[in-house]
Amino acid sequence: MATIVGGIGTSHVPAIANAITNKLYDDPYWAPFFDGYGPARAWLADVRPDVAIVFYNDHGLNFFLDAMPTFAVGAADRYESDDEGWGIGTVEPFAGDAALSWHLIETAMAADFDLTTCQEMLIDHGFWVPMALLWPERPADLKVVPIHVNTVQHPLASAARCEALGVAIGDAVRSWPGDERVVVFGSGGLSHQLEGRRAGFLNPDFDRVCLDALAAGTTATITKHTIPELVDLAGSQGVEVINWLAMRGALGGDVTEVHRNYHIPISNTAAAVQVLAASNVSS
Repeated sequence: MATIVGGIGTSHVPAIANAITNKLYDDPYWAPFFDGYGPARAWLADVRPDVAIVFYNDHGLNFFLDAMPTFAVGAADRYESDDEGWGIGTVEPFAGDAALSWHLIETAMAADFDLTTCQEMLIDHGFWVPMALLWPERPADLKVVPIHVNTVQHPLASAARCEALGVAIGDAVRSWPGDERVVVFGSGGLSHQLEGRRAGFLNPDFDRVCLDALAAGTTATITKHTIPELVDLAGSQGVEVINWLAMRGALGGDVTEVHRNYHIPISNTAAAVQVLAASNVSS
């Protein structure tokens, strides 16, 4: 059966894409952020995943306010990026694994999750910025499965429901008969708000509560909160922590925190990367 080697939570704001494009790795503003990814890349090189499942939120490239699925899973053999209006350009297409995608979809649907299936799907910065941060030179044989989680158009799925989706996806991976090694990403956040009277809001104390809970498996510390409470605690965009919860749900059981870096601010965002290795997985 397939093996989940671990998970990574990471920020994805568009400004990161511009910094990558302009190679600002040693810029004083950006260096403390980019320096946090070296250990994560080293871990990926050690565990050598074949597939990356990415929980992220689409920012209007596929879905807009008039039609926003709660959960949508890519089921394509190829995913291309496109112009989002941020001026960040596009990246080389990603290879999908449609067979695995359909297995995840069918298994999660059997677990009572109603999913939107996308046999054609564009990927935006919420998906590809984490990939660029963690694989500056993408492995030629790496395949991906994008899973969109709505964080924009309210009402949103609860934090507990998003974690439960991750559990269902993790169970589906472990029931896949192939021998693929799978890494799971949670993309977004942490605390930030980009509009309104609280524009620029950050909450480092709550961010650290979240990071500690994800590492310890005490995610009830987060899931006990309603979505409005999470918005209050983390900001209207900081609610993207539900993508990290989905990632953690997929891992199941105990994990080992291999690496953590937390830095503020990057483009008015509390930026973080966290690497969680699954238990009993050898490199």
